[in-house]
Amino acid sequence: MRASWAETIMGFAVLAFAALMLTYALGVSGLKHSSGTYEVSARFGEAGGIQPGAKVTVSGVKVGSVSDVTIDPKTYLAVMHLTLTKDVKLPSDSTAKITSDGLLGGAHIALTPGGAEDDLKPGGEINNTQGAVDLFGLIGQFIRPQGGAAASSADSAAKAPAPVAPAPNAPKASSDLPEM
Repeated sequence: MRASWAETIMGFAVLAFAALMLTYALGVSGLKHSSGTYEVSARFGEAGGIQPGAKVTVSGVKVGSVSDVTIDPKTYLAVMHLTLTKDVKLPSDSTAKITSDGLLGGAHIALTPGGAEDDLKPGGEINNTQGAVDLFGLIGQFIRPQGGAAASSADSAAKAPAPVAPAPNAPKASSDLPEM
């Protein structure tokens, strides 16, 4: 009987610890009540691995997150829905850019406020966007320039010195040499 009470108390302790960890995780993740946020969208030519939950920043400070990523079937552009905190009012001509967190890190969306007097409304769209840069593609172009082997052999042939013509009175072949 005593062992069953100990197991019951231990079970409650595990549940309390799990609830505590869940509360901590929600607090750290920055999820807030939906009444303090609004949603805008942006279209990108290259999504760059952005997934729902990626952070959205202004001047390096987190102001929201990506709530959904879809593709527009007509334009084939990546449509990202951004959930921003209500206290951040962005001008209507703001810019959204996909940037990386580091060389091997993830990606996030950096917003740059514009200079317009009117603010971006909830449900509005950020028109000025810049998609992700393919870092490995750029490195590949630097290591192996476009044009392939045909261009490199043509370049090396163009850089090779021209053959030198023999002197006018030089013998043409070894058979033309006088015997000794």
